[in-house]
Amino acid sequence: MDAEGLRQRPLRAAENVSHPDMAEKHVKPGLHTEVLRTMALVGYFLVTCISLHVFQFAGVPLYWNHKDLYYAWMAVSKQCFGLLIVTLTQWWSPTVVRVSGDESVRGQLRATKDGRLETRFPERMVLISNHSIYTDWLYLWWVAYTNRNHGHLYIILKESLKYIPIIGPGMMFMSFIFLSRNWASDKPRFQHRLRKLKASHKGPMSGTRGELDPMWLLIFPEGTNVSTNGRAASKRWADKKGIPDLRHALLPRHTGLHYCLEELRGTVDWVYDCTVAYEGVPRGQYGQDIYSLRGIYLQGHAPKSVNMHWRCFLVSSIPSDEEAFGEWLHQRWLEKDNLLESYMVNGRFPADEVKDGGAGHLECVVKPRHPLEFLQMFVPLAALVSIVWAVRRMWFWFMVKVALLASSA
Repeated sequence: MDAEGLRQRPLRAAENVSHPDMAEKHVKPGLHTEVLRTMALVGYFLVTCISLHVFQFAGVPLYWNHKDLYYAWMAVSKQCFGLLIVTLTQWWSPTVVRVSGDESVRGQLRATKDGRLETRFPERMVLISNHSIYTDWLYLWWVAYTNRNHGHLYIILKESLKYIPIIGPGMMFMSFIFLSRNWASDKPRFQHRLRKLKASHKGPMSGTRGELDPMWLLIFPEGTNVSTNGRAASKRWADKKGIPDLRHALLPRHTGLHYCLEELRGTVDWVYDCTVAYEGVPRGQYGQDIYSLRGIYLQGHAPKSVNMHWRCFLVSSIPSDEEAFGEWLHQRWLEKDNLLESYMVNGRFPADEVKDGGAGHLECVVKPRHPLEFLQMFVPLAALVSIVWAVRRMWFWFMVKVALLASSA
């Protein structure tokens, strides 16, 4: 795929970068260190999440008065949460991220001299990925940040997650799509949410020149992460279909993704596919058993490296017939399984050549563009508090004036 025609910022040529921030060794912290890490991380996370949630609630009246501004308001809150993910990973779980792609993404991947990843992906796309461990979506949100699309990421996830205090309602404000895995009840809600993603607004976070709003729709076709239960379910599905099970990924379910593409057809040109692998997971074992959320962030047991391989497909080249689409997706997952096998054997994914815009193998770190960028997360709430304070002051002086007029009368 040629980068020409994708409305994005210009990038310089790709270059391979090794950076001193990319530490490979892990030393397990003591109890005292873990307690301090936990207190600092939980404090930072909760304060930021509560601030953003208050900001979201404050924007609710805009839904009935100024919908363009409402959607921009929520996009800002999502952008701030994406920045929260980046800083959490940088400060509490730094790791090397090795990125490569095939020729379809030539000219769209670049590492900067200070070790950051910059991408030049389209503003609207459907993003699919294998699902190894619970943190997959965090690293994919970081990739959206490298594309300045972190305020426009939409994730399809299981319905039970919306009941998590603060985080669940916050994701609902962000217009994430929750599914119960019962297609009869999911389909109407799914259709409603997808049709909203075909809208165009005029707010400051919307598409330019009347174009459709930016959107990255993330779906994991496997439906769950690779685990003992997931592996067993994949094997049962393979036996039912009379096909071999995969070695490293789970067999994908095509119904949800097919429905997405059919609903969005004509408004989305690209499907981007990311294959994710984590260093330090032995053959035959599962990443979720080695890299838990608690271990990664509270104990500092980050993966030795996170490895990503990117490729993309024109939606117009993907079959619209559901049965043919199911076979198309199955073939892509067979290729993905071979990519994961190649990673197990060689310790890295294949890469496009370093010429004519090819990136080769890039080594990057998860960090913001500027060390003080994290302060942006508190700007919306600070602005809201300032407005409330100003209104209260105006009201106070208005009441004083009324009282003076009444007393003089």
